[in-house]
This record gives sequence, C-alpha cells and structure tokens, in this order.
Amino acid sequence: QPGTSLFLPVHVPGALISIGDGHAVQGDGEVGMSAVETSLKGEIQVVLHKGMRITWPRAETPTHYMTMGLHEDLNQAAKIATREMVNFVVETKGVPRDDALMLLSAAMDLRVTQIVDGTKGVHAMLPKAIFH
Repeated sequence: QPGTSLFLPVHVPGALISIGDGHAVQGDGEVGMSAVETSLKGEIQVVLHKGMRITWPRAETPTHYMTMGLHEDLNQAAKIATREMVNFVVETKGVPRDDALMLLSAAMDLRVTQIVDGTKGVHAMLPKAIFH
C-alpha cells in the first residue's frame, strides 16, 4: 500500500537487504504453496534508523500500526505479535502496560499472515484513529 513503512530489525553489522516474493493478491493466511505471484516494480527507500531498537518486524500503514510474530506454533506467533504491539504502545505512545493491554483487547485485530509452511505468521493491527 502506498505510504506504508516496514521496519526490520538488523541483527548483524553490515547486513544487506533483499526484496522479492511479490504477491498481486493474497488472502489472510496464505494456505497453499503460493499466492498470486507477480513481479515487483515500485519505489523503495531504505533508511537505517540506528537508534531504533526492535526485535521483530513492525509496519505502519496510513491507517494502522502493525506488529508481527513468527513461530512454528500459531498460538506462539499470535503471542509474539501481541507482545510486540504492547511494547510498541508502551514505548511510542507512553501508555502504561496495564492500560495498553486493556486498549489492545478492545481495539487490536490479529490476522493470520501465513500457515503454508513450518513457520506460522500472525500480524497484529491497531487503528491509528484511536490515538486522535
């Protein structure tokens, strides 16, 4: 989606980036060996945020904040995505942890990213509008 930022943790000094596996469309929870695969064409800007400390990928769309969790167990992937969203709300919005948990119980959606292989994916989505 235009205007989306993807934040990836960098765990190795001098790490490189590779971008691929374009999907024209994919339902929540990619269940077969492929979505509708396509080539990629667009503008991508890569910025290194040296002061940013994250352990899992995060994203920001024009309408949502997103965190992600990957694990062999789907429940654990959901717990990781949820934990990361709690951390995001606490760290960036200054919301106390207990309040963040209550807020996310009411406003956050969990979606299955993929179950096609051994690593299951879940992403948490939080509407930006709740902070305005």
